[in-house]
Amino acid sequence: MLQPQTPGPVPRDTARVARAAFPKGSPLVTLRDELGTVFSDDDFAALYPSLGQPAYPPWRLALVTVLQFRENLTDRQAADAVRARLDWKYALSLELDDPGFDFSVLSEFRARLLDGGAEDRLLGRMLELFQGRGLLAGGGRQRTDATHVVGAVRELNRLEIVGETLHAALNVLAQVAPAWLSDRVDAGWFERYGERFSDYRLPKPYAERVELVGCDGMGLLDAVYGPEAPDYLRAVPTVDVLRRVWVQHFYVDGDRLRWREQKSFPPSALMVASPYDLDVRYSQKRGTEWKGFKVHLTETCEPDRPNLITHVATTAATDQDVTALEGIHDGLGARGLLPAEHLADGAYLSAAELVKSRDRYGVEMVGPMRVDASWQAADPDALEAAQFAIDWEAEQVTCPMGERSYKWSPSRGRGGKPSFHVQFPKRACAACEARPRCTRSETAPRSLGLHPRAEHEAMVAAREHQKTAAFKERYKARSGVEGTISEAAFALGMRRARYRGREKTHLQHVATAAAMNLKRALAWLDGVPRSGTRVSHFARLAVAA
Repeated sequence: MLQPQTPGPVPRDTARVARAAFPKGSPLVTLRDELGTVFSDDDFAALYPSLGQPAYPPWRLALVTVLQFRENLTDRQAADAVRARLDWKYALSLELDDPGFDFSVLSEFRARLLDGGAEDRLLGRMLELFQGRGLLAGGGRQRTDATHVVGAVRELNRLEIVGETLHAALNVLAQVAPAWLSDRVDAGWFERYGERFSDYRLPKPYAERVELVGCDGMGLLDAVYGPEAPDYLRAVPTVDVLRRVWVQHFYVDGDRLRWREQKSFPPSALMVASPYDLDVRYSQKRGTEWKGFKVHLTETCEPDRPNLITHVATTAATDQDVTALEGIHDGLGARGLLPAEHLADGAYLSAAELVKSRDRYGVEMVGPMRVDASWQAADPDALEAAQFAIDWEAEQVTCPMGERSYKWSPSRGRGGKPSFHVQFPKRACAACEARPRCTRSETAPRSLGLHPRAEHEAMVAAREHQKTAAFKERYKARSGVEGTISEAAFALGMRRARYRGREKTHLQHVATAAAMNLKRALAWLDGVPRSGTRVSHFARLAVAA
């Protein structure tokens, strides 16, 4: 249970020793003096029951969690720091001889945050504090970028995935129905699946390995879904995972179980990459392959305030960056932190998002729009779509040769988005002298696909603007977010998930972002100048030359 209490002042002895030990100050001493306790018990009161044993003050656990991720510590190391570190005791208002708490309390606190849907509270409460101190405000300029996150699972090949899935299912069934399972396996099963799956216990020919494991799994599924099996076995989650994995990797051909070819796989967004974390997905981008997630970080970039992370989104590895933009703006709007100008790379931009950001959120997206990828746009002598004149009121398009379209019909583009299909007269196109520069079809006339008017005009304007020097000057501020991504990924461990599941991984990302904000705010309050881009000694020679 929790009886919220107002955090008390720093104990006298702790303050005296800390002042003597840190005569020039310390980041955590500055934290306590300038920003107070950051959190309060009331911030987390709804997560605790009204009856039970007294709980350790959640404001302390929240602050310890942020400090833990600030230094990339394990739970044991963080609990030891509470007992042993003078600056931590000062920030947490603890007596010098306070014994702290058992390290397991931290995982219990994280579980409360997840169960209560309060994982974003660590960052949200801190942002409210910064707003109150004038370090953060809505409007202005913000920037967003994403990076990949490797899941907390082993890297498995196809055979290992199916074998380990069978191993996991057998382990669970051995707990819920040991007698039933014992009657349906032989001694060979214990050798193959008694320990973590490894193909060295299988026959050497690969085809025989696949057939053996596939038939074992299929036999178990037939038994579980057979009429003699208890109904509750079919409700066991790992059994359903086994079924999904076998459907994804095998198919029945007559009376034979066959190994699927890769071309017949379902999309990566549906493929199970590990039986122990059903949220991780396989993805690749610019030569990087991983199984895990993506994290999107949004931060401010004003010259007169510290750069603070305002939003964190953890998505599936297979999700396109552009699909995260609406959620980012919704989150910023809920906190009163929508920017006037949002810098992002081309992966976040589309014609629809340009209009939605402007009309719904009042945000101007600044970034490179994808250029026309048609062959006409790449050939300077060809007639590209931009050369066609559009009369939106008359619903008609005029080509560069003066011919007017005869067909304008509503259609659906990629993902079912509204569009218009425009087609020119077949006879006129066939007789046109510019036909080789207009279309490569031998018989069909030229046709165009158009976005709705608002989206089309926004896209054309963005493409024209990105050709200017003014755009390049505005957009160059976006590159700074890559330093934030680098710090989070490599210095604070965000590159690898600590926990399994997207919700837990998101909590890790939120705590890491809160830790980075704390570090940056304290540096700003202490007057520490921002670091510049590092240039190696060798690279300086090129600058000097």
